[in-house]
Amino acid sequence: MQWVFCTIAAGLGAVGAFVFGIWQESLTVLLIAMGIDIISGIAAAVKRKAGLNSKVGSWGLTRKGLMLLVILLAHRIDILLGTGYVTMNAAIYFYLANELISIIENFGVLGIPLPPKLREMIEVLKNKK
Repeated sequence: MQWVFCTIAAGLGAVGAFVFGIWQESLTVLLIAMGIDIISGIAAAVKRKAGLNSKVGSWGLTRKGLMLLVILLAHRIDILLGTGYVTMNAAIYFYLANELISIIENFGVLGIPLPPKLREMIEVLKNKK
């Protein structure tokens, strides 16, 4: 049974390496931010008593999937043009800034303050867009 898990993990790793090249920390941070945005968005909807809407949720997940497809496309363009990871990094930082803004908005609805240093870092990322 362990070999099945290892085979699946290796296959996913190979696909990830092909799709995104080397795995960058910025991509990990983006995926974590996407997860936090989803969870905080659900919590904010519940707090607003807006209820959970499968159409809204499906659209949000679709948008996140499309963001990853744009990053994939940016990576392949970098390979085509031989520019390293310039286009891919630009796409990652753009989407990361958007995710962080959404998280801040959700936390605002929930009444959760963010540490000032984290807010400063998010401002830096917004300016990198």
